[in-house]
Amino acid sequence: MSLDRLFFDRRLTLKSFKENLLMNKLHTIVLLFLLLITVAIPLDINSQVNFTSSNMPIIVIDTYGQTIVDDPRIRAHMGIIFNDNQSRNFVINPFNNYDGWISIEIRGSSSQYFYPKKQYAVETIDSVGNNLNVSLLGLPEENDWILHAPYSDKTLVRNALIYQLSNDIGRYASRCRFCELILNGDYQGVYILMEKIKRDKNRVDIAKLNPEEISGDDLTGGYIIKIDKFAGEEIGGWVSPYPPYENAQQTIFYQYHYPKPDDIATEQKQYIKDFIAVYEDLMNSSQFNDRITGYHTILDVESFVDYFLLNEIGKNVDGYRLSAFMYKDKDSKNGKIFMGPIWDFNLAFGNADYYDGWKSDGWEISYFKKSPDFRQDSFQVPFWWCKLYNDPYFQRQVQKRWQTLRENHFSQDYIFGIMDSLTTYTSEAVERNFQKWNNIIGHWIWPNYYVGQSYQEEVNWMKQWIYYRINWIDQELEKEITSEIQTESVPVISDFMLMPNYPNPFNKVTILQYRVSKSVYLKLEIIDLKGNRIAILCNRFHEPGSYQIYWDGIAENGSNVGNSIYLVSLSSGRHSQIRKVLYLK
Repeated sequence: MSLDRLFFDRRLTLKSFKENLLMNKLHTIVLLFLLLITVAIPLDINSQVNFTSSNMPIIVIDTYGQTIVDDPRIRAHMGIIFNDNQSRNFVINPFNNYDGWISIEIRGSSSQYFYPKKQYAVETIDSVGNNLNVSLLGLPEENDWILHAPYSDKTLVRNALIYQLSNDIGRYASRCRFCELILNGDYQGVYILMEKIKRDKNRVDIAKLNPEEISGDDLTGGYIIKIDKFAGEEIGGWVSPYPPYENAQQTIFYQYHYPKPDDIATEQKQYIKDFIAVYEDLMNSSQFNDRITGYHTILDVESFVDYFLLNEIGKNVDGYRLSAFMYKDKDSKNGKIFMGPIWDFNLAFGNADYYDGWKSDGWEISYFKKSPDFRQDSFQVPFWWCKLYNDPYFQRQVQKRWQTLRENHFSQDYIFGIMDSLTTYTSEAVERNFQKWNNIIGHWIWPNYYVGQSYQEEVNWMKQWIYYRINWIDQELEKEITSEIQTESVPVISDFMLMPNYPNPFNKVTILQYRVSKSVYLKLEIIDLKGNRIAILCNRFHEPGSYQIYWDGIAENGSNVGNSIYLVSLSSGRHSQIRKVLYLK
């Protein structure tokens, strides 16, 4: 694959390519510079290791003389030796955890060009090439896997640490299993078998969306979208109309992750694009944090809070803007936007010498917002992240969640306990890994800030960085937030009750339902987010009973309303109840 493929795929339109070309030039120049640096570093990658056994699982891959490339995948054989966690694994043992076919390719974006230790995407397949769901190393059955190759992360544990923290606080992240890899008879060092992010009951647990599901509740989920580099087998998506900052030349490109670009139906593409457009329109309005109609009506705020804290505890220089996943389930199952899962923290926890990544103080999202040098980067943070970050209600939720987590999962003892467990488990294999890749420890590898002279020095420095980081966040979040905290409330009035409408969102007609407990004069109207009346659907005296009225998205002047959130207001004198309805053409 050429460097151009990193930023452009044949599935992107020429227009999209031209829109991103200007900013991608700078990124390409930087990448080429890093490639030259790496070529100049004398890495002896042919060191022989006498590898006969391990306390960790052993993965053996044979490509039968084929070269593994970025695209297309090649067919190979994979065997796994894993006796159990108490027994030692010997290279001469039979394959007892998996013994079968795979398709394999090199994965990653920048890393695959200037790190000699490659990481791989693997699919388990049957004898005729069909996907084969299996359990590997005790992980739930699936067919898509990642063999992650820690390289610039000299502790080897940054991803494993943050993914475990995420899972421990109730947010799914890829589960990890450390192993040692032999490829075509050559020892490759320590790898991590990880779950690829995809829709599955044991991964991102949202509804399966088939191509024929193009209407009603079926159409509303599930979707996984991401903001990332233009790398991978399939690229498809749309460009946000909102720039990441005022007068920016860069754009934010939302990519289809599930369903895949080749599988997603036209109606499904339009639905998720419109849904995100409504969200961005709301975030761009002055009413974005309104206590009744604000972003909490569309977002699962708690997931955004956790995503923020996980990115910030590691101060991830790629956070929010690369490998940033979001998902949406069907409306009947909670159709809000969830943020996550987190992905790719190799350059976190102080392991970056740019964008203040090495500093243990400062919010990374604040750096992204304010730094002039970051504004030259091709890959920016969506504008709405900064609006969330500055909103008092969101800040309060961050503060409360942090205080809760610091009592357990984000305590120093808990985090260091995970690190100690991981480094103890891998200690034997670590020596072999750095014997194989013998010019890593004590040498600068892009984009290290700290260069320790031993593995233990690398681990100690990371612990020290975490100690200062969590204490800085403690102090920052102790600052009093004096702004009024806005919360959503629906007044309970005994005379009448406005029920949730269905379907919601809708694109043809929705049913508005309400109940009346005693004789009362009621007005039912539609209002936009700016407070303008769109239509009066009912304005009369009511006897006790249940009522329903249909609204087809037509304003009182006879025109179709645009894609947006609207308020359904049922009022009697000074009392009113309000529900939100989302219209998508």
